[in-house]
Amino acid sequence: MTVKEPILELKDVHTYYGNIHALKGISCAIPSGDIACLIGANGAGKSTTLLTIFGVQRAKRGEILFKGYPIHHLRPEQVAAKGISQTPEGRQIFPRMTTLENLEMGAYLRNDKAEVADDMEWVFDLFPVLKDRTRQLGGTLSGGEQQMLAIGRALMSRPELLLLDEPSLGLAPKLVEKIFETILEINKMGVTIFLVEQNAHMALSISNSGYVMETGRIVLTDRAARLLENEKVKKAYLGE
Repeated sequence: MTVKEPILELKDVHTYYGNIHALKGISCAIPSGDIACLIGANGAGKSTTLLTIFGVQRAKRGEILFKGYPIHHLRPEQVAAKGISQTPEGRQIFPRMTTLENLEMGAYLRNDKAEVADDMEWVFDLFPVLKDRTRQLGGTLSGGEQQMLAIGRALMSRPELLLLDEPSLGLAPKLVEKIFETILEINKMGVTIFLVEQNAHMALSISNSGYVMETGRIVLTDRAARLLENEKVKKAYLGE
């Protein structure tokens, strides 16, 4: 069995909001080409983990390595330039910009116009509804369409690692299935994915590995299939 090199490593990462110790020594490694998920209750520190990786929230102690390169001292635009993209919780699209302008913003660090056009078509293949909404303001899209736009915008930077924060939040069940099917499609194209998701069952069902977080600490790490069968996980997060 071939052991994959980690594309992302967190080593004893501590993050604070003022005096609040939000991340209390997080360590994990995401293999290149995999889907990994982070599950846990509200307030456990899941979103803070992604924000810290992306440089929005600074780690006070510890290391974050992307392809072996330390990134914990970088600003978000520098992290993005390394090949990481994030879809934040709540989508955070630009409501007064059109769908097309939102997607173009995702490629603002790129100057390879022909390949940007190719990636735009890829996004439209993944989310055909967006092609019909190119001139529509982002704020007038439905919740599901806004989520598709947020993911599409993140893909326009052509990331090697995609950080997804609660992609199913507030969506109808059919749309949730569509989003998760698309996450699998994105991964098949070679993009590594680190997924934070309240829908633990769906997240674990599509992931290679999983991490369970409680009050700023990772308390359980295993293959996703094994976590689905873990009695503690079933009781706490899968409603069984």
